[in-house]
Parts: sequence; structure tokens; C-alpha cells
Amino acid sequence: MIKKLLSAGLGLGLLAASATGFAQEAATAAAAAAPVAEAAAEAVPTLSAGDTAWMLTSTMLVILMVIPGLALFYGGLVRSKNMLSVLAQVFVIFSLITVLWAIYGYSLAFGGEGKFFAGFDKLFLMGITPDTLSSMLKTIPEYVFVAFQSTFAAITVALIVGAFAERTKFAAVLIFSVIWFTFSYLPMAHIVWGGGLLAADGALDFAGGTVVHINAGIAGLVACIVLGKRKGYPTTPMAPHNLGYTLVGAAMLWIGWFGFNAGSAAAANGTAGMAMLVTQIATAAAALGWMFAEWITHGKPSALGIASGVVAGLVAITPAAGTVGPMGSVVIGLSAGVICFFCATSLKRKLGYDDSLDAFGVHGIGGILGAILTGVFAAPSLGGFGTVEDIGAQFFTQFKGVAFTVIYTAIVTYVILKVIDLVMGLRVSDEEETVGLDLALHNERGYNL
Repeated sequence: MIKKLLSAGLGLGLLAASATGFAQEAATAAAAAAPVAEAAAEAVPTLSAGDTAWMLTSTMLVILMVIPGLALFYGGLVRSKNMLSVLAQVFVIFSLITVLWAIYGYSLAFGGEGKFFAGFDKLFLMGITPDTLSSMLKTIPEYVFVAFQSTFAAITVALIVGAFAERTKFAAVLIFSVIWFTFSYLPMAHIVWGGGLLAADGALDFAGGTVVHINAGIAGLVACIVLGKRKGYPTTPMAPHNLGYTLVGAAMLWIGWFGFNAGSAAAANGTAGMAMLVTQIATAAAALGWMFAEWITHGKPSALGIASGVVAGLVAITPAAGTVGPMGSVVIGLSAGVICFFCATSLKRKLGYDDSLDAFGVHGIGGILGAILTGVFAAPSLGGFGTVEDIGAQFFTQFKGVAFTVIYTAIVTYVILKVIDLVMGLRVSDEEETVGLDLALHNERGYNL
């Protein structure tokens, strides 16, 4: 009997030990599987209402900075007889590029893989539904990403208007916009943001220093050289007719630019907050830099100079907004204000080109400066938030990206303009230029006084 009891007790002990062992193994396995399950859950795209709301807001902010922001900024800078022509160009370009973006632009920029172009997988926005999440920004609907990026494409083309204002045929502007958008903007957008050539090389461009501003600025420089100077330039006074419009436009650009830069974080997070802060600081620093440079050089500060400094700062901080810190943004802003001032005044007079509204002096130079300095101030050792460990190497990468953009855009723009000039002509007649483009091309007046 005692032997039986001992045997039973031993059996129960062994059973309990086995059960305990199995329980420990199960617990260990569960603990090991937990991170895998969490990673799998994180890998599954999930809509974020907060991110979506922010991106919808950012898209509307960028629209605000184009129409009416950029339109008023440019409209106030030209002579009264040409104001409506500039406003019309900005509005129509914005409309035209939006439609082209939906038809084929988005697909060629973000619809696949390639070094220069994406592909035709999303031609006519095929395959996208209201429930489709962006493959690039996995917390927002793809339609929202399409809308957000369309505003970048539209403003880039519209910026070029400032270089050849007051002397270009309206039809030529539209044809140029279509071709340039296709062969200059779309490849640059894919090359930098869509996983193309410069993206693979490690070039940093958070919100469009190369894609938008260098691209548009260089195109503007080539355009004003190919078209030639306005009739009477530089001996005939061609002062802005309404600086009030220009300052209001600059204010709208400043406000809307937060959608441009902070929106490029693609989420309502700390990066968006940082981008907003450095954009604010750099813009203010550039306005002061331009104002004091002008004050020292010419003896008086001007409202036009302050407004121009604002835009220069906005441009320069654009490629750096997601990676530089507050003190780096001060340096970038001050540098942009001073350097763009001298490029838009002294350099332009010395070289003799007629960049009507300083598209190159502000956007081209500001974009180049910001893109290169991004490679410096993105380094954590200088207060940045990027992953730059070797400043020299990143500086060289940024320089290569800038050089590629300048050369590619200049060649493409020159060829396009020459072909259009050969086929239909670029400039209006001397008589039409004298009368003003408002009446000559649109049969309207901006003012009936």
C-alpha cells in the first residue's frame, strides 16, 4: 500500500513538473512572439485621422500661397498695364498643371520605380480609391497625397512667370508650361522624392529646394535671357505699381508656406512642429538680413526689400526644414537675406539680364544656398536633427544634387523655349508691349480710373 502511495506521489510530482515546464516554455514563446506581432501590426498601413486632417489643411495652405498669394505678390510688382496678365497667368497655370497632374503627372512622378521617371501604372489615377492609403505616406489616403503634391507642381511652374513678365505671349506661356512641366518638373520630382537618381545618392530636400525653387529659378533665368530685355529696360523706370498688393501677397506666402514645409512632414508630429518653427525663424531672419543689407548699401530700407527678404528666407529654409535646428535656421535665413539682396540687385545689373520680378535672384539663388547649407546644418553636431555624420561628404552630395538640377533644367528649358520661339514666337510685338498686356492680350484693364 505504501509503495502504491509513493508511486502515485512520484507520478503526480513528475506531472506537475512537466506542466510547469510547458507553462514556462509557452510563456517564453509568447514573449518572443509579442514583438513580432507588434511589428506586423505596425507594418499594416492604418489611416490616421490626425495626419489626414493636417495634410488636408496643408494642401489648402499651399493653394492659398499660390492663389491669391503668389498672384498678388507678382501682380503688385509689375506696371499697372500688366497686372491682370500676370494674375491670369498664375491662375491659368495653376489650373492647367492641376489637370495634367491628375492625368499623367502623378503617375510619372510617383507611380513606379525608375531613375528619371516613375511609370504609367497610375495614369488617370487608375487603381486609386477613397480607401487606398498612400504607399509613400501610409497613414493618409492616397487621394490626399495626390492633391498635396499637385500644389507643389503647380506653384513651381507659376514661379517662372516672374522672370519673363510683361513681354510674353499668353499662348506661349501655356504651351511652355505644359512641356516644361512634363520634361523638367516631373523627372526632378521623381529623381528627388520618388526614389530616383538623387534620392538614391542621398541628397536631402525636405520640401522642394531643388525640385521647386532651383528648378523654377534656373528656368526663369534661361527664359529671361532667351526672350531678351523688356522694351526700354534698364533706362525706362519700371517700378512696381502697387507695393500694397506685394506685401499682402508676401504675407499670404508666409502663412501658406507652413503647409509647404510643415506639411512635408506628412504627419501631425514633432517633425512638422520643428519644420514650422525653423520656417518661422529663418523667414524672420532673412527679412531682417535683406532690410539691413539694403539700409547699409542704399541708405534707406524699403518695404519691397522686406517683402523680398521674407520670400528669400522661405525659399532657403525649404530644403532644410525637416533636418536643421533653430540656430541653423537663423544662419540660413540671414545668409539668404543678404546674398539674395546682392544677387537681385548688384549681380543682375552687372550681368545685364532682365529678370522682371527676380525669380532667379530669390528662388534660384535662395534654393541653391538652402540646398547646400542643408548638408551642413542637418548634422546633429551643429544642432540638426538629420542623420548626417560626415558633414563634408553630405555637403558634396548636396553640391552634386544642385549641379545636376542646374545643368538639367537649363538645358531642357533652353531647348523648349527655342522650339516654341521657332514655331509660334515667344514675345508680343513692340506695340502690344507698349500698350500693356492687359489690353493687348486680354482686352481688360486692372483699373478703370
